[in-house]
Amino acid sequence: MSIELKKSKNPVGVKGPVLTVVMDGVGLAKDNEGNAVKRAYTPTLDRLMAEYPMLTLKAHGTAVGLPSDDDMGNSEVGHNALGSGQVFAQGAKLVSNSIESGKIFESAAWREIVSGAEGHTLHFLGLFSDGNVHSHIDHLKALVEGAKRCGVKRVRIHILLDGRDVGETSALEYVEPFEEFLASLRDGSFDVMIASGGGRMNITMDRYEANWAMVEKGWHTHVLGDGRFFSSAKEAIETLRAETGAIDQDLDPFVIAKDGRPVGTIEDGDSVVFFNFRGDRSIEISRAFEGDASFDKFDRVRVPKVTYAGMLEYDGDLHIPSRYLVAPPEITNTMGEYLVSAGIHTFAISETQKYGHVTYFWNGNRSGKFSEELETYCEVPSDVVPFEQRPWMKCAEITDRLIAELKSGKYECLRVNFPNGDMVGHTGNLEATICSMEALDLQLGRLLPVIDELHGVALITADHGNADEMYETDKKGDVKVGKDGSHKAKTSHTLNRVPFIIYDNNYRDRYTVKEDAGAFGLSNVAATAVNFLGYDAPDMWDESMIDLK
Repeated sequence: MSIELKKSKNPVGVKGPVLTVVMDGVGLAKDNEGNAVKRAYTPTLDRLMAEYPMLTLKAHGTAVGLPSDDDMGNSEVGHNALGSGQVFAQGAKLVSNSIESGKIFESAAWREIVSGAEGHTLHFLGLFSDGNVHSHIDHLKALVEGAKRCGVKRVRIHILLDGRDVGETSALEYVEPFEEFLASLRDGSFDVMIASGGGRMNITMDRYEANWAMVEKGWHTHVLGDGRFFSSAKEAIETLRAETGAIDQDLDPFVIAKDGRPVGTIEDGDSVVFFNFRGDRSIEISRAFEGDASFDKFDRVRVPKVTYAGMLEYDGDLHIPSRYLVAPPEITNTMGEYLVSAGIHTFAISETQKYGHVTYFWNGNRSGKFSEELETYCEVPSDVVPFEQRPWMKCAEITDRLIAELKSGKYECLRVNFPNGDMVGHTGNLEATICSMEALDLQLGRLLPVIDELHGVALITADHGNADEMYETDKKGDVKVGKDGSHKAKTSHTLNRVPFIIYDNNYRDRYTVKEDAGAFGLSNVAATAVNFLGYDAPDMWDESMIDLK
C-alpha cells in the first residue's frame, strides 16, 4: 500500500484512544413538540452541548454528494463522507447524469436487458417515490420511456411503497399521476402496467440479512404472483389502509390481477431491473435473483431464468449484481486505508441495522477489511421486532462490548454507530423516539468516564437528522397543525445540520477549534480524527476542524 499518513510536527499527544461516536439520525432542529431530541431527558448530551466545543455540520445535499441541497442526507452517503474525508458524487446524481446524457441507454447492461426482454417482459422493481435516498420515480419513468423507445413491447412494474423518506401516507400521490403517465405511453404495441407492490419495511427491501423473510415475501409477490389480488394499486392501498391502519412502509403485499390471474409474474426469458441506486437494501433481492442452486436463504419455489440488472453495482467487492446500468462512485483514499498504512489498530461496532455503515459504507462501499491483523469489526445482532416496541434497540449491548474493547488497550482508533434515533425515528412514533434518545443518552453517560480514565478523546456526531423532526414542519421549522389541531407524523430524514462535539478533558490547550462559519460538513470529520491520532490529514481530504498549536 503506497498511501501513508505523516506524523504531525505538533501533535495533540493524545495518550488514549480516539473514539468517533455516530448518533444515527440525531440532528439539530427548532425546539418544539415534534423534536424528540429536545423532548427527551438527555442530561449527558445536554452537558456535552453546553460545556464542550461543538460545531454544526452539513449532512445533506451537495455536502454529501447529492444533486441539490433540497436532497435529504442518508446513512449511506453520510458514512461515505465520514469514512473518506471527501465528497463524492453519489448514486442519485450519478444516475441522473447518466440518464440526462443518454449513457445509461448506451450501456452494455441496458442493451442486454432490452435484448433479453425480446418476446418476453421487462420488469422494473424498486422503491416508488421521489425521496431520492434509495431511488427516484423520475429515474423509473425515464427507464420505462427508454424501454419503449428501444422497442420493448411489454413492461411490468413492481412498486415498493415508501412512507419513510417521504410522507408516511403519500403513496397515492405517486400512484395516481404515475398511472396517468403509463396511460399516456400505452398504444397498440406497448403494454405497460403496475403488477405488484407492498410496503418497503414489509417486503423485499431487507438489509444486512436482518430479516430474509421480507425478501421471501417479496419474491412470492413479484416473481410468483402469490398474494392477495386487487384490480389496481390504488384499490390495494386504500383497502389495506382501511383494514389495518398501517402507514405506507408497513402495508401488506399485493398482486394486481385480471380475470383471476396475476398480470405480471416473472417468467423464464424475462428481464428484471432493480431500479434502486442505494446498495444496502438492494443486495439481498439481487442475490435471490442471481443465486444459483446453492442459494439457501429461503425456498424460492420457482427460479426463472432472467436477465437481471441493478441500477448500480451494490457491492463492489462481491460484485452484486453482476450486471448494472450505472457505474458507482469510486471512493478512494479512505480513512480506513490510511489508518492501516500507519499501523493503527481500529475497532468498528454497531448492531445489524447499521453494521454495514461503520464497515462497508465507511470504507467507501468496500466489503471486508483492509487488514485482518489491524482491524476488528463487531456486529451485535439486531432484534427482529418493530423498532418502536424496543426503542432502546441494542445500544446497551453495543456499549458493553465497546467499553471492554476500549479498556483492552488494543485499539488507538474506534468508531461506533448507535442506530436508535434513526431506526425508531423512521417509525413516526414520537414517544418511542423520545425513549430511544434517552436510552442513547444513558450509553453516552457510560462511555465518557471510560474515555477520561484512558486519557482519550471522543468525537461525537451524527450522519443526518431524523429524530429532531417527528412532525411535519413548515419552512420556518414550526410544526404544522391540522384544522383539527392534529400533527402529521414525519418518518423521513431531515435537512438539518448535525452536532460535532469534541469531548476532551486533557488536551484542550494544545489545539484551537476553528470558527464555526457554517462551512463544515461530515467530510471534515476524518481529518479532525487523524489530527487527534497525531497525524496530518492527506491533501485530498477536506480540512480538519482544529488547528494544532
